[in-house]
Amino acid sequence: MSVPYETAAYEPPESPESPEEHLERLLGRALNSFELPDETIRQLDCALAHDSSLHSAHHSAGLHRETYRHTWLLADGSALTLWELVHNTTPGAGPQAEVYVDEEELRAATARLPLPADAPDFELPVTVQLAPVLEPGHSYVPDESADHARRLLRRAENPDRPGVEVAELLGTAFAHQIIQAFGRPCRAGRAGLGFSLYEHAFLLPGGKEISLWEVEHTATPDGRHMCEVYPTEDGAREAMERRAARTS
Repeated sequence: MSVPYETAAYEPPESPESPEEHLERLLGRALNSFELPDETIRQLDCALAHDSSLHSAHHSAGLHRETYRHTWLLADGSALTLWELVHNTTPGAGPQAEVYVDEEELRAATARLPLPADAPDFELPVTVQLAPVLEPGHSYVPDESADHARRLLRRAENPDRPGVEVAELLGTAFAHQIIQAFGRPCRAGRAGLGFSLYEHAFLLPGGKEISLWEVEHTATPDGRHMCEVYPTEDGAREAMERRAARTS
């Protein structure tokens, strides 16, 4: 049997919130937010995206209870969930909110509420959909990332390297990862040439990701080591092909 109800406490924002804004609103209305572990708050401070959904509801004789699942996507690719319990304790009273780290705590808090045991209840399947465009594909390390980007661009010798606009954007980077890229080899060129390709992935505020592609090689007239940087992998691999062809 379907049961009419009204959700008294949870109102979706009119415009998309950032993960930080959503967390601030949740903690601001929760009566027990001070009980959350400091480590949990630190993890959520660098969240990239978030998703919220109604998980279950319970309504009877002017009393109500809803539970919400709030999930954040963290910079390391893992997810962290907080459970919100919204309820009133007397008919017509305003809603109160509590927040918990795990479902065991949530169930214990729910059991303490003065709701009849036979009150109508429904539970929704948990479906969390975080924006795939924001999901990080790298294991980032916070380590003077803006300075790393400056050094990388400074040592690039190719005239078509990323310019001022990219440099300014990377000045906000707070984490990065360096990965050696393999894949299709370029033509060998003359004997003894060495080509290496590296992806420098940077994480920016708001979850935006930018990668620069570094080509290190010795395809120079005197065989010295040279560094080139490109904004795309295809551009970097094409440059490797061109360099190898000139030395064939």
